[in-house]
Amino acid sequence: MYRNDPVVPIFAFLLSLGLFFTAYLDYVHIAQLEGHAPAEFSVGMIGLVSLGVVFLLYAMIGLVSVWLEGYELRPALRKAHPGHTLWILGVLVFIVVALSGLFAQMILYSQRTQQTQPTVEGVLFGLIAITVGVVLALYKRYYQDEDVRAEPEDSEVPW
Repeated sequence: MYRNDPVVPIFAFLLSLGLFFTAYLDYVHIAQLEGHAPAEFSVGMIGLVSLGVVFLLYAMIGLVSVWLEGYELRPALRKAHPGHTLWILGVLVFIVVALSGLFAQMILYSQRTQQTQPTVEGVLFGLIAITVGVVLALYKRYYQDEDVRAEPEDSEVPW
């Protein structure tokens, strides 16, 4: 009925990989011209990486949508069948709690000693956010019933 093709997200993923590789080649070219590795990023490299991140994000959203909703939406009620995913969710929730405790301890330590480590704190918070996203995606996929409804094309609904 309604197609959810992974073609465009896969193309966006490949395009993002090409942009990242082009940014790397730009870095290597500048290093060869200067004779050493540059201390700063060039404007072209920043633009290529930014555009690559945008396409990578678009690709990941599209591929997760295909994984969660399937290739074709059909009007029906689908009951969830969790299987053996409960222990995976339990381990992931435990990891989120442990990383959150570590993050809180790092914040308290940086407040006490006035020495901040923003890179480590940012990476730790990113890991927490990604793990929470994985937990929510697994919950939606395996524990939430789906009810797809479709209106007839000649209905009175304005959209």
